[in-house]
Amino acid sequence: MVCVLAIVALLAAISLPGLPMATSRPRLEAYAVEVAALLKADRNAALRRRSAVEAVVDAPGRTIRSGSSVHVVRVPDDVAFDALLPQRCNDRPALSTISFFATGMSCGGTIRLTRLGSGFEVRVNWLTGGVEIVPKDIVRADR
Repeated sequence: MVCVLAIVALLAAISLPGLPMATSRPRLEAYAVEVAALLKADRNAALRRRSAVEAVVDAPGRTIRSGSSVHVVRVPDDVAFDALLPQRCNDRPALSTISFFATGMSCGGTIRLTRLGSGFEVRVNWLTGGVEIVPKDIVRADR
């Protein structure tokens, strides 16, 4: 009996790390908080430096790169990553960036992180440059 339990325990120890660990709702919220913190840091850097700072949003690569530091947020593959960004900012192409100006203002943008019908939007207000996190529950049409 002890040998059987030891073999089962050994098999479990070998196979459990191979199982994919899905992103939980609290972890999804933590990613949204991390993205918001990165954007707030870029806004504060623009105010402090008195010059524009641009955070680069790479939706296909699932990353957001700070324009004021080396900080990068990488979103896991099981989380849907969408970005609604302006096409133009200050009369020039925005090129997948969220820009913050020396005045604290921004061209705005929204980053949406969702998984299994729930998620969060990180919104940058174009007028104030303020960053907020809004919880979003997605209602499916087939219910």
